[in-house]
Amino acid sequence: MIARLKGLLDSVGEDWAVIDVAGVGYQVFCSTRTLSLLPQPGELVNLSVETHVREDHIHLYGFATTSEKVAFQLLTKVQGVGTRVALAIISVLSAEQMAEAIAAQDKTVFTRASGVGPKLAARLITELKDKIGAIAAMPIVPTKSKGKNVGETKGDASADLTEDAVSALVNLGYGRADAFGAVSRAFLADQGKQTLD
Repeated sequence: MIARLKGLLDSVGEDWAVIDVAGVGYQVFCSTRTLSLLPQPGELVNLSVETHVREDHIHLYGFATTSEKVAFQLLTKVQGVGTRVALAIISVLSAEQMAEAIAAQDKTVFTRASGVGPKLAARLITELKDKIGAIAAMPIVPTKSKGKNVGETKGDASADLTEDAVSALVNLGYGRADAFGAVSRAFLADQGKQTLD
């Protein structure tokens, strides 16, 4: 199994790149996020790779970051998400944005990706909610959703405050995932300040 490729960038297409490793060109399918980070053709490139072996083909999927690869691996385990849809999702959402959307239970964020409708978006949130920590290293602050807490025990005051802050930002016109991310960062910055004090 191929886990990493290091070589010269030969060429780039809409959703792929060819990496020349010691004279052998490997076609690697990538998200637009990874493709945008590649150097000019002829320059050195180093990609983490996921190898998929099927009866009729062997496909390589390349990632600029470990978090993107982990997100891809988790996405492809969700029923109805193939490699093409997984690449579409990680093309529009970073691993951190995915984690924030899942924690905030914001289905609309996932529907930005080609091939993801409301039903699949709901399934993604349901099946990945227990795997947020694997998707992004960022700690997720407590919040409440439909009377239940996500990440904290019931009735926790910080969960109430978090939900109130997210709700206020949503009412001001921010998307739920964006609002949740902003509140998470503010919460974590405040926690760090209290630790220093």
